[in-house]
Amino acid sequence: MDILEFTKQAVESYVKTGKIISPHKELGEDFLNRKAGAFVTILKNKNLRGCIGTYMPTKKNIAEEIIYSAVAAASEDYRFGPIKKEELPSLSYEVYILDEPEMIKDMKELNPKKFGIVVKAVPLSFPTGIDVAFSGHLRIKSGLLLPDLDGVDTVEQQISIACQKAGINPLKEKITIYKFIAKKYR
Repeated sequence: MDILEFTKQAVESYVKTGKIISPHKELGEDFLNRKAGAFVTILKNKNLRGCIGTYMPTKKNIAEEIIYSAVAAASEDYRFGPIKKEELPSLSYEVYILDEPEMIKDMKELNPKKFGIVVKAVPLSFPTGIDVAFSGHLRIKSGLLLPDLDGVDTVEQQISIACQKAGINPLKEKITIYKFIAKKYR
């Protein structure tokens, strides 16, 4: 079974019936036996309609990661309302399977056409006497940008957009950048 058809089935089943499908054996061993982060992008007439995923695996295999990301992209993306049945015929899908992110040591390692990025910021100061690791006070802001996106041509644009998504001010907060490769299905 084609991964995009599988993604479409996951969305349509959830939108029409509220049911979450199970992985299909026809997907192949790689999708059923391997773990990886996955993002699902839903487009309506070539415009973004929803995009949600994980950069680290959270489910038992890639197939489940795709199912849950597809359902979330269709129903939980805060930028859009939930997808309605009438919209289903005009939707198309992209699926990204992510390699594990690795911290960069030098900006020269980045290339927005080849690598996606995750930016993370940790506040630089905390009130004295607070054990930030265990008190719930440690707030790590993070933002992700997938690779090879239209209109993102420079490393500076990529970092700026990822920081905006995370609510990070890179002029006032120290950031750590991770890069990852993503296999794109469209």
